[in-house]
Amino acid sequence: MNIVGARIDGRLVHGQVANLWTPKLQADRIIVVDEDAAKSDIQKSGLRMATPLTTRLSVLPAQVAADHLIHERYGNQRIFIVAKKPAAFLDLLNLGLKLDTLNVGTMSQTDTTKQVTKQINVEEKDVEDFKKIADKGVKITAQLTPSDDSHDFMKLMNEKIK
Repeated sequence: MNIVGARIDGRLVHGQVANLWTPKLQADRIIVVDEDAAKSDIQKSGLRMATPLTTRLSVLPAQVAADHLIHERYGNQRIFIVAKKPAAFLDLLNLGLKLDTLNVGTMSQTDTTKQVTKQINVEEKDVEDFKKIADKGVKITAQLTPSDDSHDFMKLMNEKIK
């Protein structure tokens, strides 16, 4: 299994993921882990349009993604996993996937979120899920683009969310 990146981004595949992160990581395949998108041909079509032409795309529910990754279905491909919320990564970890690092990108503000950074807003469940992910030994970073500095996300979150 050759996971070169794991990122939370509320927009899934878009400019930053497609044009900055994918080339930086030299990813051959983006795996979007999203239960709703996996069931929607319209969402999958939109994600395919945003994906670089030289990069493969899979849009899968967590169970299928974990199974494919654990059983090395993608061979030597360099895999970049993207999901909207930490819950998807917690599901992958609970299903047996191993991750070293999780990068938190954009999580949009809503009526039920608290701000961690200008681009990262979390709900109470997100806070709980991030703590569970960190407890599994995953290093969680906050880094909007590859040219930005990487920050310890848990430290940022714990300073902002009391």
